[in-house]
Amino acid sequence: MKDLAKSGAVSADLATAFDASPNPYVLLTPDLRIAGMNDAYLEVTNSRREDIIDRPLFAAFDSGPGEEAPENVRQVKTSLEKARDTRQRDHLALVRFSIPKKGPDGTVIFEDRYWSATHTPILDAEGKVAYLLQHTNDITELERLRRQHGLKDSETISALDAMIGGNVMRRAQLVQEDNRRLETERNRLIDLFMSAPGFVAILSGPEHVFEMHNAAYGHLIGRGSVVGKPIREALPDVDGQGYYELLDSVFATGEPFEGREAPVNFQTSADGPIQERFVNFVYQPIRDADGHVAGIFVQGNDVTDTVLAAQRQKLMIDELNHRVKNTLATVQSIAMQTARSHSDPASFAETFQARLMSLSHTHDLLTRSHWEGADLKDVLKHETEAHGCHRVLANGPHLALPPAAALSLGMIFHELATNAAKYGALSTTDGRVMVDWSVSEAPERRLNLVWREIGGPAVSPPVRRGFGSRLIERNVRHDLAGEVKLSYAAEGFEAELSVPLTKGQIS
Repeated sequence: MKDLAKSGAVSADLATAFDASPNPYVLLTPDLRIAGMNDAYLEVTNSRREDIIDRPLFAAFDSGPGEEAPENVRQVKTSLEKARDTRQRDHLALVRFSIPKKGPDGTVIFEDRYWSATHTPILDAEGKVAYLLQHTNDITELERLRRQHGLKDSETISALDAMIGGNVMRRAQLVQEDNRRLETERNRLIDLFMSAPGFVAILSGPEHVFEMHNAAYGHLIGRGSVVGKPIREALPDVDGQGYYELLDSVFATGEPFEGREAPVNFQTSADGPIQERFVNFVYQPIRDADGHVAGIFVQGNDVTDTVLAAQRQKLMIDELNHRVKNTLATVQSIAMQTARSHSDPASFAETFQARLMSLSHTHDLLTRSHWEGADLKDVLKHETEAHGCHRVLANGPHLALPPAAALSLGMIFHELATNAAKYGALSTTDGRVMVDWSVSEAPERRLNLVWREIGGPAVSPPVRRGFGSRLIERNVRHDLAGEVKLSYAAEGFEAELSVPLTKGQIS
């Protein structure tokens, strides 16, 4: 301590009082190196200041070579580390720790001694542990006196044994062993608590103050430790969702509450969006020794992925049912309209099959993307590639189509290509089809597409409107809410489509 006083670490008056105390003290740094000691400590440990100053405590004193030495060292080290890490005083009621001393022939021998120790953390201005103060009492003489009277730990306690302290020592030893066992069990439970895959937290008192929570709970709420904060302060974003009131009810009534797939919204950062999670959870009241509710144990699991998967599955089933009904209605319409324009069964079968294959091609294309949509250029290619890729020239930007729009445009392209193969540009060797499209932004976002045939035979307007024309017009106007214009100029057929790119139609 005199060295510390010279360096200004402690005042000279405090150092003088420390050194003059008849009680043995040693001052340790947080890494358990000897920073100072008083004369009483040097005397009771049979050591010299210059031999132990600045040395690690367990290098200066290792409890000798006996089989129990490692356990003796472990007990003292554990107590010191606990005081350091918790910043709370810790006691060792009884510990056996040997002290080296020189024998008559000059050799070093170890003398077994029994100690009671108190370890006190000394904090600096910032609240951090600056030193650890060890205060020891040598109670070896009590143990020796007890042995002189032939008393053993297993014997019935006598009046003399109680008088000289053997009983006190034995009870202190038992209490200490029980405390160590309880501490080990407590630490094991805390480790299990902290590593649990589900989220867990302990809330204390009517304000539901966080005593502890595990990493899974921190991940759920999307923020760091909230230990020491009432839940209304720690999770203000939960206000209005009913969870504060549920906790109040469980604390007041002592009745547990279980929630299943309950939605809860968290704001995981100050400027971040609100995120919805789904949880299975239990609020279990914790009672004190008198049976009163002292807190609430929160346990549960984040089942957001499971709930969303179930929702997606239901949506997919509903959408599949809708698509099947629409597909059957389309097939029925194709069959009826094809039958009206084909009296010959063979001709009907050929045309009907071709139109069904067109529908199938687009379905295949959508299946590859799990029915999330298809690109316009891919749809056009699938419906016209049978006529030769070099004969249908596509020119336009990539444009993602949702399933309904892809099916409608697929049927339209099939009808246009079929008509071109029968009567138009694709019916001759040199004929070509130019398909151009663009997206306009004003006054509204729209798809503008032109199908233009060149190099084919002379074209004249049809005498009557066939099913193909009606299908094109119906799909554009009713399914896509757009406009269509069919032109039969002599130099080649032309179709102009204008479709709004609104949400729910084309994206």
